[in-house]
Amino acid sequence: MKLTLTRSLIAAAILVSASVVAQTGGAPSAALPAAPGAATDPPALGAGGTGSKIGAINVEQAIFASNEGQRDFEALSKRLEPKQNDLKGKNDEIEGLKKQLNTQGDKLNDETKGNLTRQIEQKQKALERAAQDAQEDARNQENEIAQRILQKMAPLIVKYASDNGYGMIIDTSSNNQWPQGPVLWHGPALDITKPIVDAYNVQSGVAPPAPKTGGTTGGTGTKPSSTITKPAAPAATKPATTQPPAK
Repeated sequence: MKLTLTRSLIAAAILVSASVVAQTGGAPSAALPAAPGAATDPPALGAGGTGSKIGAINVEQAIFASNEGQRDFEALSKRLEPKQNDLKGKNDEIEGLKKQLNTQGDKLNDETKGNLTRQIEQKQKALERAAQDAQEDARNQENEIAQRILQKMAPLIVKYASDNGYGMIIDTSSNNQWPQGPVLWHGPALDITKPIVDAYNVQSGVAPPAPKTGGTTGGTGTKPSSTITKPAAPAATKPATTQPPAK
């Protein structure tokens, strides 16, 4: 499941943050590293950001790669486990009934077979509704986490751009109306995702996640699996038929 943040939300958050920085002249508590290849003394910029460089950031990846993002999405994944297990149990029950119908159907009378078929259909519909509700709830909770982090990360993006002579920062996330985003290609030298994540981790004070089994740590920007699995479509069943009377 992809994060459903819209580009307008991201743009609005960054623009509002830029306005706040310009009005107050304040700076985030975390010290921002210089961009690769940037001059030792960055040029003095006005509130509008008059630099000439163009930078790129994958906002979605930055949110998930931050220590806070990893912590909160992992916690969400654990909170959703009981619902996931409940849905799986209901799905297993339906699969058992389907198997019973397929293996014993020839031995059942028409009434019993019809009742079993209707029972499967009713349980399948109820499961699909429950799964849709669970998926919507998961999406809402994911977006709440992402929006909260983005609101605190946006001023860092603006400050970093202003300090390092950027006149434009483009978002390379693929969570918008284009199949893979409007940016067809960009060189890695333009990407400022990592320094933003590093600065945000310093500002948030959230410790990095503990290494998982296998000796690897997070920080890749890969979204933890908190998605509710959609139940399988009901298998087609043969309608009950009545044998014609013997002539």
